[in-house]
Amino acid sequence: MKKAGIIMIIGSLLLLGLFKFPLWNIVLGAPQYPDPLGMNIYITGIQGVEEFDIQNIDGLNHYIGMRPIPKPSEMWEFQVFPLVIGSMVALGVIIGLLGFFGKVNHWWFLGWLVLMSVLGVLGMYDFNLWLTDYGTNLDPHAIMKMTHPDGTPMTYKPPLIGYQKMLNFDVDSWPHVGGYLMFVGMLLTFVAFFIGKKEWKKKKRGITTS
Repeated sequence: MKKAGIIMIIGSLLLLGLFKFPLWNIVLGAPQYPDPLGMNIYITGIQGVEEFDIQNIDGLNHYIGMRPIPKPSEMWEFQVFPLVIGSMVALGVIIGLLGFFGKVNHWWFLGWLVLMSVLGVLGMYDFNLWLTDYGTNLDPHAIMKMTHPDGTPMTYKPPLIGYQKMLNFDVDSWPHVGGYLMFVGMLLTFVAFFIGKKEWKKKKRGITTS
């Protein structure tokens, strides 16, 4: 399964892009901001798209009672996620090498993909929980207290993915380069599974006929 093993290794190594590029991006645009404010979310922390974006977002959030954007030391995820990704890269490369030398079959490739998918879903679920808490757990003593027409307090949870209108802001939340690299890497491991399946069948057929 040499070809499948190589594809598996390449797919796994693409996840290393998460240590360099943002996983996610949230952009806030409004008439008073000709240049939108943005946050790039890495597996190691949150940074502004431009130098003062985080400072400006925190300033806006202060008026409506939202907490400041957390620093890496204030969220356990930014310590755990790099370890998880690094471990999955190492595991994927090991499985790819073993497949290359015919020591494991194609089901190991699928097993890695399933595990990575589960971890990805859990990560997105955790991210959504953070967005919900960040946008709804507001300071009751905030300067501005916005309410819906029925009198209930407004919340400001950014969308997990897609577009949403919040007050006079247009909020967009989409994967960034790191997220797309992870998707491509996982797709390659899926391809490696099918190629490995064919190669494994050929190998078994050769053993049977001999």
